[in-house]
Amino acid sequence: MSTVLLDAAPVRPAAGLPSWLTLLLATACGLIAANIYYAQPLVGPISASLGLSHGAAGLIVTVTQIGYVAGLLFLVPLGDLVESRRLVMVVVGLCATALAGAAVSTGALPFLIASLLIGLCSVAVQILVPFAAHMAPDATRGRVVGNVMSGLMLGIMLSRPAASFVADLLGWHAVFWISAVLMVGMAALLGSVLPRRQPSAALRYGRLLASMAGLMRGAPVLRRRALYQAALFGAFSVFWTTVPLFLAETYHLSQSGIALFALAGVAGAVAAPIAGRWADKGWSRGATGLAIVLTAASFLLGRFGLGGTTAGLGLLVLSAILLDFGSTANLVLGQRAIFMLSAEARNRLNGLYMATFFLGGAAGSALGGWTYAEGGWSLASWVGFALPLLALGYYLTEPRP
Repeated sequence: MSTVLLDAAPVRPAAGLPSWLTLLLATACGLIAANIYYAQPLVGPISASLGLSHGAAGLIVTVTQIGYVAGLLFLVPLGDLVESRRLVMVVVGLCATALAGAAVSTGALPFLIASLLIGLCSVAVQILVPFAAHMAPDATRGRVVGNVMSGLMLGIMLSRPAASFVADLLGWHAVFWISAVLMVGMAALLGSVLPRRQPSAALRYGRLLASMAGLMRGAPVLRRRALYQAALFGAFSVFWTTVPLFLAETYHLSQSGIALFALAGVAGAVAAPIAGRWADKGWSRGATGLAIVLTAASFLLGRFGLGGTTAGLGLLVLSAILLDFGSTANLVLGQRAIFMLSAEARNRLNGLYMATFFLGGAAGSALGGWTYAEGGWSLASWVGFALPLLALGYYLTEPRP
């Protein structure tokens, strides 16, 4: 077993985290996480402006995702080594620079490089979440993490319609300019109010990265929770990759209509604090089973939308709500569980957790596109249903405490 998990130094959290600071951290996480998703609804106008072909347009989103995974593996672990407040300020400041680079880009290559850096630096949210966990006492850690994650989920869900709205009014360059200004302000604000926290890890950066393999081997809870969420986030990606195509083809919804449909994902923000409270009460195991079942059930419910009726559209909305609720609840339950393993290794644990399930989401996006092309929404929904079913089978092997 990893010696880090055995020898982690105890950390004394504050007696309580002020509600205003929790709100600030939630807002910061929402604004930073949104940077990863602004380009998704703008792929068409951006690719046309930069001269990218239809085949290469997908790189606009893919490069950002690659940068994010790289940040999870190589930047987030620094939270266990570098003074936390300073690290947050530097990474958010670099994110502002990358956003400004995207805003001024007139060619494909500079924009793609800027997109890679946007994804890389947007992992600041995964430094802030463990930071919040450090500041919270054990009894309310799940609730604090859930509240901060609700802000993150709101940022993700609102980023797509917000980007579409701003781009319609001011053009796609303005989306990145506005976010760059927000990041500068957020870096300054966080730097002025966050307390200093110097991690106790005495490892060099190379040893710190090398220790992550030991953490994965020595923490069965981490492996199990990461695989649960990889399956659920894969299903989430299958749904949100294919349902816009289905809505446009079957229900003839415009981009504005699809953006309104996507607001159903706000249910994910509601799930985060609820799941955190369940975890604090010791209900994690039952709540995990419920989250997995809800995610699977959402795809069965979504199949009623095949007829193209108004009732079918309503059931699709309900399907999206259940899907986002289940996947977000499981995400928070998993984070709460891994944050209890080791205070000293909390950032590395979070980086491994997020990178694992993010790769599951990337696989789900690719699988969703292929299945929709081969068999439409019918086949895609069956594949989406199968992924949480696999997680459920694995969940049933979990030893009872």
